[in-house]
Amino acid sequence: MRCCKKKPLLFFHVVVVVLVVVSQTVSRHKVTRLYYFILFMARVVRNSKFRHVFGQAAKKQDCYDNIRITKSAWDSTFCSVNPKFLAIITESAGGGAFLALPLDKIGRIDRDVPLVTGHKAAVLDLAWCPHNDNVIASGSEDCTVKIWQIPDGGLSSNLTQPAVDLVAHQRRVGQVVWHPSALNVLLSAGGDMKIFIWNVGKSMILTTIECHPEVILSVSWNHNGSRIVTSCKDKIFRIINPRNGHVIKSGMGHQGAKPARAIYLRDGRIFSTGFSRMSERQYALWDQDNLGIHLTMEELDSSNGILFPFYDEDTGLIFLCGKGDSTIRYFEYTPEAPYIHYINTYSSSDPQRGMGVMPKRGLNIATCEIARFYKLLNSGLCEVISFTVPRKSELFQEDLYPDTAAEEHAVTADEWIEGKDANPRLVSIRDLHSGVKSQANTSSGGLTLGPGAQQKQEVVFGKSTSQKPSPTSPQNTTQTNANNGGGGNVQHGQHVDNEFLDKLVEEMRRVKIIVKGHERRIKTLEERLSQYEAPSNVKFIRSKFSPSSSLTEIQQKPNNKQYDNILYQLDLINSRLNDFDRRMDDFNYRLKLLEKPSINKQQHRDLMFEHAHKIITHFNDDRRF
Repeated sequence: MRCCKKKPLLFFHVVVVVLVVVSQTVSRHKVTRLYYFILFMARVVRNSKFRHVFGQAAKKQDCYDNIRITKSAWDSTFCSVNPKFLAIITESAGGGAFLALPLDKIGRIDRDVPLVTGHKAAVLDLAWCPHNDNVIASGSEDCTVKIWQIPDGGLSSNLTQPAVDLVAHQRRVGQVVWHPSALNVLLSAGGDMKIFIWNVGKSMILTTIECHPEVILSVSWNHNGSRIVTSCKDKIFRIINPRNGHVIKSGMGHQGAKPARAIYLRDGRIFSTGFSRMSERQYALWDQDNLGIHLTMEELDSSNGILFPFYDEDTGLIFLCGKGDSTIRYFEYTPEAPYIHYINTYSSSDPQRGMGVMPKRGLNIATCEIARFYKLLNSGLCEVISFTVPRKSELFQEDLYPDTAAEEHAVTADEWIEGKDANPRLVSIRDLHSGVKSQANTSSGGLTLGPGAQQKQEVVFGKSTSQKPSPTSPQNTTQTNANNGGGGNVQHGQHVDNEFLDKLVEEMRRVKIIVKGHERRIKTLEERLSQYEAPSNVKFIRSKFSPSSSLTEIQQKPNNKQYDNILYQLDLINSRLNDFDRRMDDFNYRLKLLEKPSINKQQHRDLMFEHAHKIITHFNDDRRF
């Protein structure tokens, strides 16, 4: 640190000495030019470990081809990626769909590849959950936000049923952003000029923010999730408290009429991209305490495409990708002036339709890869671009890979809404690639059921934290039961089973109501049938529902249209009642399986979900019937 502080002073002394010597032999004008030349050269050769970073596209056989990329005009990246999956919004007739591919499924994609097709209109934005690589959120023109759980290995068939369905917006949902450190907290911004903060585990709204007079263009969380910054069509940047929706600071941003985007940097400053009054593309840096005055602002070019900023919190690199551009500019941010330092530009021949960036947990440290982009082309190709720092040594480069955000959450949604803030948990990239995992990583990260609030069932997405639970906490009970072997599984899920069985009992009650309705309908039909037959025949029709009854005897009765129609409906009801009997038997069989003490936890969970899905499907069929 001392050496770094002395370098500017030493450079200043050298410049003064050179100028004094030169001034004795040349004119003042030449001395001034020499002075600015020296300063320019000092700025160009600024010492940085990222000075020689270069980008290289992968071969076509290592990319993803034959993808029907969406043709939507919405200003979105249309792509999201994590260490397991690549998600791309696709063109879909009559609804909205996106592709969720495992990263190793490179090459040409089949035309009938399974898609996530649950939206009724075009999907506009995607975001993978930072606390579970199998969970993704999507916002759509159908005014809904849906949470999906993608199984390991990818989809085997089209996924139509979301894990959670969030309905509150009155217009299309253009942005979905996960909280960086709080579990199950999701932000969504829509065309209704509203921002909702969701607890997706309970499908409930934590905060509603209604301070924007026009369309919201971008939203970004700060490092610990205690603030958000928004850009709006009214050209004003706003810093908002997400817990209560109060505007803390606001100020005029870029003067151009075209969209601007703003993101938080790690130290609390705000980086933005936008347009000038002359429609020239700009980037700027702002202090969150004084949004009206920029710290620096530079013009880049006069292109029309919106600039999407991608920020690496660990290294301070900022990548600017323009929609419709064939270049990627990258800069380095430093807390001291001039703050934003240009490094280089990656150029290619094909314009980009969308862009996704890989989190640091998914990079290849063996080749000193510091960033990897997934570039969507109009031809249907998803090109993989790797940015690398050239190093001769094959050892782990600690200066390039500081500890990065882990998959575990730091706080829960309830703790966060109560006012607790925490920075994201960090993990060593070296440990991730060497196979060393913390105790939290070894726990299950799938979909589990937990105690609900306000009669709502909570869905927990994410890895459990490595905090030591209290002796009376449910987490401690879980760990104790796991250590006791298979017999502890029933005790561990006892409160969960009770809640789930209550739901099953409620569904059974609905089925019984339907059966009673069919009984009343049968009686009505029998009364109508009695007008055409003798009383003895009515008794015979009632005996139809006994196992010894026969249809051939009924077919011997007088033949007219209304009579045949009634018999047909009675026969249909009889088949449905037989189906009820089979379903009741299935109820009893599955409940007995659930009560077996030898069943393991995974089988127990699978049975419950399979049974719940079957009940709801039958119930919907009954209502249609």
